[in-house]
Amino acid sequence: MSPTDRQTRPQPDQPAGARSNQVLPFPSPVPVASVQGTLALDLQPRHEPPPRAHRHGRPPGEVITLDRAARRDLEQWSRRYAQAAVEIVGGDRPASQLLRWSSRRVYTDLQRRAQLVARAGHHLPGQGRVQPVRPQVRGVHTSFVSPDVAEVSVHVRYGHRSRALAARFERRGDRWLCTALEFA
Repeated sequence: MSPTDRQTRPQPDQPAGARSNQVLPFPSPVPVASVQGTLALDLQPRHEPPPRAHRHGRPPGEVITLDRAARRDLEQWSRRYAQAAVEIVGGDRPASQLLRWSSRRVYTDLQRRAQLVARAGHHLPGQGRVQPVRPQVRGVHTSFVSPDVAEVSVHVRYGHRSRALAARFERRGDRWLCTALEFA
């Protein structure tokens, strides 16, 4: 019988659940690699300049090249859509105002969010001015994945607080349709 077995097994003169009063040695420490359990990041400073902002003639963040007028039109339209969406969720507008420009999933989510906020605030959704502070869309950034698909990030200001929205718009015929909308 090994010394460890004698230390963990009860002695004949001890009760069945009792252990010996002898001290058990700790196992020897195992060397730990410097990156174990963490991300291996290179924390050394970079001394070379950052890459040029306009590679291949594209603005930064642009996946495809698109004329400025089309970009500006979608940014203006997505700004109005986002403003309406945050007002719907806040209870200031009915969700039906975005029905034509939203996929079924996005429209259902807008209705659900408006119902939850209305229930918490003890009012009916879309029945007029409810929010003490009107949300304002402060910035919109558009990235075109293709000429008919764009992903948009939106900065919304609620008084002194901010929120972010992410949306995906797809062109369906002559109009843009919001196929994904996430609130953060």
